[in-house]
Amino acid sequence: MSSCRQVVVLGSTGSIGTQALDVVSQHSDRLRVVALAAGGGNIELLARQAIDHEVEVVAVASRRGSELRDAISALAPGGKIPQIIEGHDAATQIAGSFPDAVVLNGITGGVGLAPTLAALNAGSVLALANKESLVVGGPLVREALRFPGQVVPVDSEHSAIAQALASGIHEKGLTSRVVTGRTEVADLVLTASGGPFRGQSRAQLADVTPAQALAHPTWNMGPVVTINSSTLVNKGLELIEAYLLFDVDPDHIVTTVHPQSIVHSMVTWKDGATTLQASPPDMRLPIALGLTWPERLDTIEKPLTWSTFHKWTFEPIDLVTFPAVKLARMAVSESQTHPAVYNAANEALVDAFLVGRIRWLDIVDILADVLEAHDGTDHPSLETIRHVQEWARTTAEARIHAKER
Repeated sequence: MSSCRQVVVLGSTGSIGTQALDVVSQHSDRLRVVALAAGGGNIELLARQAIDHEVEVVAVASRRGSELRDAISALAPGGKIPQIIEGHDAATQIAGSFPDAVVLNGITGGVGLAPTLAALNAGSVLALANKESLVVGGPLVREALRFPGQVVPVDSEHSAIAQALASGIHEKGLTSRVVTGRTEVADLVLTASGGPFRGQSRAQLADVTPAQALAHPTWNMGPVVTINSSTLVNKGLELIEAYLLFDVDPDHIVTTVHPQSIVHSMVTWKDGATTLQASPPDMRLPIALGLTWPERLDTIEKPLTWSTFHKWTFEPIDLVTFPAVKLARMAVSESQTHPAVYNAANEALVDAFLVGRIRWLDIVDILADVLEAHDGTDHPSLETIRHVQEWARTTAEARIHAKER
């Protein structure tokens, strides 16, 4: 990068957002944050971030703008107060206001769709950590693309695939962007840690508690993503995301359990070669690449060393105990709105599990029922997608209520 790149961080107080700001702080000569957005659950942290990065604008989804202004004033008396936007569409406003910036969408859930579309329509490069927005609004996201490589994946698996694809391309210039639809590709291979319940049967998981499901063995993530990892719904979402990002048929997207979480994903080529990307399980590397692609920053994390013993293992997913990946394949094959149902119903089910309304096994069992009940629509409008998501949440809620009786 010849100059300092502007960055907008959506979901700045969450796991992805805080790590992204760490990366920016360590490379302030290359990156500068111009705007932040957050839900408003941690006003003091958001205020501290705004001060530390001297941002121009801060968006807060809740009606806590005056509280945020007071918090900034208290932390930095006499300092400049950034413009503050509040309301449910505040992040969307910010996402569409900085066409020359990289917009990192680190919001959790389908609510990230509108900011994703706003950033793309503005012509910004979108560093996408909010996989749900692509899953929910895949057709709309693809229609909104303004140039090749406008979306740079931040999920570690899809970042790994993008890096592997770039390494296998020979035409001049193509390594500067995420490449899709390559005829040389035989399979994309998504790796999964297996979560906290790897190797256990359904019978052993009948009484799983939220605390157990939140105890991920290798990754430190937010609660929704961590529960999704325990059910492998997260891997189902990533399969749908890979299909939409890279134009590879779902039949050629393979999943494998890799408990060490060192190999983040792979590409198998038509000649039989396999290219993989390996690094410690730390999100800062894919976040940094999302902000600077195709260039790399220095020393984001310590590289793997080869002077000590390493053991990497791979095993098939137990689709009987963990059928979520199979459901994701089904969703893609049924219609363009089935993936939106997959995500929205799961969000409602995870919320219900975390407060003790349903069992852990009920999450995917009810998800399957809701998917089965959906008729499906192709070429949906944004309004149709919103309606489908509401239908999915309402239908899931009815089944949750029935389980409570």
